[in-house]
Amino acid sequence: MSRILIVDDDRDTCRFLEELLSEPGRTFVSAQDPDEAIARIRRDPFDLLISDINLGTPRSGLDLLRTFRSEHPGAPVVLISGFGTLETAIEAVRAGAFEYVSKPFDIADVRRIVTQALAQRKSDDSRPVDMPPAEPAGLVGRTAPMLEVYKHIALAADSSAPVLIVGESGAGKELVARAIHAHGKRVHEPFVAVNCGALVDTLLESELFGHVRGAFTGAVGDRKGIFEQAGQGTVLLDEIGDTSPALQVKLLRVLEDGELRPVGASRPIRSAGRVIAATNVPLEQAVSDGRFRQDLYYRLSVIVIRVPALRERRADIPLLISRFLEEACERNGRKKALSADALEALMRHSWPGNVRELRNTIERMVTLSRGSTIESFDIPPSVVGFKMTADNRPFADLPTLDDLERRYLQHVLEAAGGNRTRAAEILGIDRRTLYRMAERFGIELKD
Repeated sequence: MSRILIVDDDRDTCRFLEELLSEPGRTFVSAQDPDEAIARIRRDPFDLLISDINLGTPRSGLDLLRTFRSEHPGAPVVLISGFGTLETAIEAVRAGAFEYVSKPFDIADVRRIVTQALAQRKSDDSRPVDMPPAEPAGLVGRTAPMLEVYKHIALAADSSAPVLIVGESGAGKELVARAIHAHGKRVHEPFVAVNCGALVDTLLESELFGHVRGAFTGAVGDRKGIFEQAGQGTVLLDEIGDTSPALQVKLLRVLEDGELRPVGASRPIRSAGRVIAATNVPLEQAVSDGRFRQDLYYRLSVIVIRVPALRERRADIPLLISRFLEEACERNGRKKALSADALEALMRHSWPGNVRELRNTIERMVTLSRGSTIESFDIPPSVVGFKMTADNRPFADLPTLDDLERRYLQHVLEAAGGNRTRAAEILGIDRRTLYRMAERFGIELKD
């Protein structure tokens, strides 16, 4: 049974909210006077406080919030205001309000907020899901695809040969490059990175090779490019596939001759740094299309490391969540745990933005969730699904991601002859995750 205290100086509003929120398992107590409400808060147990901010007295809903949070730690508070301001909203959130609603409010929205607040209250009293301990900074993963990456990093670390890292956006290509640098003989030299796709050609050339004073308008002094800044360290050319043919010629010269010419300079200078390139573009196709020089591709791809997409290593998701949750809690000065339902919802997502999307999602949930336990309703809608609209209704007959996952799991099980260990290896997951997937999709595993 959930006990809810409603405080508003208008009796009809209290009655309206009681009728609006009435459900089995809920009881209500109303008060029109803040002093009466405070007496109730100190005397009786409550699971939720719903209060207007302006109560027509020197005491406000913010005062009730502070008293309620003191007397009932962990119990949520929903504040309502007819003339909300930014300052009031900030004060309410900082004081620990679960939600801040402005009048006139949407009935369905208020019902949803109250349901979530009570669910959060129950989840705070229950044990959250046990997460694996967070791993130290750097690359995270124990699946077969990640072990393959680790092996290639170890082989490439002490070499001076160029490395080409390929993988989808957000998969962790720069982390791989940094790991190669950190475990090699250049570890005490600089690591310098540039995103080749983020700058126009003229700016990128100056960024890479530097310039001399007077080379162009605004060049008021000499400036070292990243090759010169790196010295004998490592240069990461991220999104190398976005460079122009003219710039590719100059990069080829650096790789073949170890020479570069700053913009406006009359003489070349030597470069002793190691080059690592990264791309989310299939360079072989770019070569076939004439958009990328074949000779540069051959020079860059002496060692090729493919970084798997997150959907290819789902068993690593709990490890990544544990790391990102710990980091986000430390940055926000909050201690948060994750519910079993929330973890299950995160495991179901296809993560098209890969590790970067997962990290940003965890950061958002830690920042915006109200309770000490993150629930499935705290997950952004873009992660848990989408609503049918006029724009996407023509695609209603297409299979969902769950349908495709179910079909693929069935296909792998058939290809493996029902061998669960072999099926888990093909999927790049452990057997426990395989069992959980089969249970979720209602697939019976053969003995």
